[in-house]
Amino acid sequence: MNESPVAQDAEPAAPAALAGQRRFRAVFISDLHLGTPGCQADALLDFLKHHPSDHLYLVGDIVDGWQLRRRWFWPQAHNDVVQKLLRRARKGCRVVFVPGNHDEFARAFVGHSFGGIEVVSDAVHTTADGRSLWVTHGDHFDGVIQCAKWLAYVGDNLYEFTLKLNRHLNTWRARMGLPYWSLSAYLKGKVKKALNYVTDFEVAVAAEARRRGHDGVVCGHIHRAEMREINGTLYCNDGDWVESHTALVEHLDGRLELLYWPATPATHVSHQTEQVPA
Repeated sequence: MNESPVAQDAEPAAPAALAGQRRFRAVFISDLHLGTPGCQADALLDFLKHHPSDHLYLVGDIVDGWQLRRRWFWPQAHNDVVQKLLRRARKGCRVVFVPGNHDEFARAFVGHSFGGIEVVSDAVHTTADGRSLWVTHGDHFDGVIQCAKWLAYVGDNLYEFTLKLNRHLNTWRARMGLPYWSLSAYLKGKVKKALNYVTDFEVAVAAEARRRGHDGVVCGHIHRAEMREINGTLYCNDGDWVESHTALVEHLDGRLELLYWPATPATHVSHQTEQVPA
């Protein structure tokens, strides 16, 4: 594939304020969902431009094969992201791709390398201070979490509608001799269960990392950036590039940090959200 004029090897010089910016030892990103209108490709390109690293982990759902099968959507910016990743690999960065559920088609190519990008089922990253981190997308630990956003939407944005529907439903139930039943309370309960499942997901992933003998885990999948200890195991979720624009980075001394990158490229400011000392 030929590179587009936008994605040539020669890149504009970084702004003076960024010229002395330190190189990162590793960058972890996931859930780009290239191939969908929701992918924030421009912000991602800007982030990658200003965050060079020795290792770059693509932690699943990089390309959204599910959506592409339904409707083809691939603007120039998405092609530029692919070219940027390939260019990072050519310039000496070790790029590792761990497929997720939305790009599960790539799991058929585990063990192969494309343009210098390694495709693996999962990976182990050792930080500069000696910690072992298991890198996995995390979808194997998910049974129902994909419903969480839908349930939350129903619970929050259609609350008034459910109250109206509830009145009609209970009028019918009264005629049938059935007791009162609250649809809104039922939906709220489902939302609560879905939110509880996020915690269950985090605990399950951390437990598996611990069982495998690792100090921590880096995952994606649930689009919720988080970094905390769970029963003595470090849990890191690098978030997504659809809504949160977040990434996990490792500094040269092994210190881990979650970064938020604003949607407006001209801002050129990375906001620290949470960090764990080395």
